[in-house]
This record gives sequence, C-alpha cells and structure tokens, in this order.
Amino acid sequence: MTEAALLVLDAAEARFGFRTTREVVNWSSARYIEHQERVTRQMIEGLRRFDAVLLGAIGHPDAPRGMMERDIIIGLRIGLDLYVNLRPLVLYDERLCPLKGKRAEDIDILVVRENTEDVYVNAGAITGTGKDEVARVEMSFTRPGIERVTRYAFERARARPRKKLTLVDKANAIPVQGLWRTILDEIGAGYPDVERDAMYVDAASMWFVQHPERFDVVLTTNLFGDILTDLGAALVGGLGTGASGNIHPGKVSVFEPIHGSAPKYTGQGVASPVGTMGAVGLMLDHLGERESYTAIEKALREGFRGGYIKGADAGSGRTLDVAKGVAEAVSRGRWA
Repeated sequence: MTEAALLVLDAAEARFGFRTTREVVNWSSARYIEHQERVTRQMIEGLRRFDAVLLGAIGHPDAPRGMMERDIIIGLRIGLDLYVNLRPLVLYDERLCPLKGKRAEDIDILVVRENTEDVYVNAGAITGTGKDEVARVEMSFTRPGIERVTRYAFERARARPRKKLTLVDKANAIPVQGLWRTILDEIGAGYPDVERDAMYVDAASMWFVQHPERFDVVLTTNLFGDILTDLGAALVGGLGTGASGNIHPGKVSVFEPIHGSAPKYTGQGVASPVGTMGAVGLMLDHLGERESYTAIEKALREGFRGGYIKGADAGSGRTLDVAKGVAEAVSRGRWA
C-alpha cells in the first residue's frame, strides 16, 4: 500500500514543482520474525535527520502481541516527542456513512489527541497471585503536556471556518482530568474568536453518532482519543478511510494510515490505499505543501462521489488501480 500511495506523492511533485528525497527504512514485522531484531531507541533517534516519515501499517500474528506496536508506534511518539496525534474525520461521500440522513458536510471533524502522556506511556505491572493478583497502571498528565496540545488545538480551530473547540474528558469520574478544563479556560482566554466547550467522553460518544455535525475540532486525552477516532472512522466509511499525523510542529513528524496491516491479504493486491494516500496529504500539508494536500483531498472526495473509488475496504478495488486513479486525478486536477 505504501508503494502504491507514493504514486500520489510523485503526481503532487510533478504538478506543484517540488522534490522529495526518499529513503526506505525496513522495520516491518517480517523483519522481526526473520531476524528477531527489535527497533531500538537509538534507531528511532536516527530518524531526526528527516523532515517527515511516512509509516506503513504494521503488525503480524506471528510477532508477539503488541510488541511491534509498542516498539515502533509508541516508540516513535515518545522518542521523537510527537505530542499531537491529528486525526481528520472526513466523510468523502454520503454512501460511506452508516447513519441515516447524514450529508458529507455534516461530518468534518478534526480530532487533536494528546500523544505522549496518559496510560499508554506507563508500562504498569501485574502483581500478586490468585485472588491477590492486581493489575495497575498510572494515568498521568502534566501541565506542560496539556498546555502545548491545547494551544495547538486552539490554533487549528482558529484556522477553520467554524472556529469551535470541544474538550472531551471524564473529569466528573476521574477528578485529575479537571486539570484539562482549567487549562482549557486559561488558554482559551487568549482565543476570544474561538468558541469552546467541554463534554464527558460517554456523552461525546453518543453525540458522535447522533449529531456528529455539532463537532468541529475535538481536543482529548490519549486514551479517549484512540477510542473516539475509531468510532469516528466508522461514521465515515471505516478504518480504511482514515489517516493520522503524529506531530511535533517544526520537527520531524510521522504520518500513517489508522488501520492495521491485514496480513491475510498479503500478496493479493486488494488492500485499500486510501488511508495511506490521505497520510501522504497530511504529510505534505505539514511540510508546507498546502496545494498538494488540497489536491489529494479533492481527488479522494471526487473519486468516491464519482464512483471511481468503490470503497475503502479490502477487496473493493485493486490497490494499484485505485492509487493510479487518484494520482492521475491529482496530476490533472480532476478525474477523467
């Protein structure tokens, strides 16, 4: 999928007159299975020489459960201090949405998920035996960590037409999350042009389904953001449509599809490249190539609405055919 999606990068370069220098870094699950070599902190540090990283989907049932994800995905986020996880939820076409009566313009949500704190970065422990066995992990947040991601979210909200930011937390049942609300109001005072509110995560889950149009930019914790964005992906066509950016503004950042690797489709050429092509667009936007990002999003949207892209699930189209079609649409500025 990654190689297919790079056809879209080629097309953007040719049309908009910029060039990228590329290097392939093989950290795949297949590499681990063959050589038993894990990704180390030193290897991750070596990525700082790049401007951006396009990460392919990872995971394999023959690798230890969760090991590749922690070594690479969480390793990159913590090792490179990628404190923003940016996940757009965009409904490219009404036929992709399982909700009755929702139009494409009803679902255009930008989720800003804090990416370097919360329970995901604490290993925890299982202690004791039998009835005394206990599993513990710390949910931790820092003021600097909340402040920087909140500022980022306000800036993104300010740049959008609706200028609205919603914080999603569970401060009623988890009192320490009240710090998020305090900081939201402190920083929000400097953004009088941005409407802000806050919502508990259980209510937000309900409103995502019943009235997704009420959301513009959503700011949330690492744990809740992981869950909410998968729910959001279901509203816009499934995990195959989604892309994300793991971002530290001004520094090397990592862009990826939100879906897994689906090894059962290996070699069949039927996996959807839509999420990876979207990740290419987010990467180019981060690198200052806004026109390229806009052209890729336009090609995806018109591809779905015109029926050129049948779907985002594996088997809905040939991987290379879909990528070539989007690349040609980027080159021409339209589908044939």
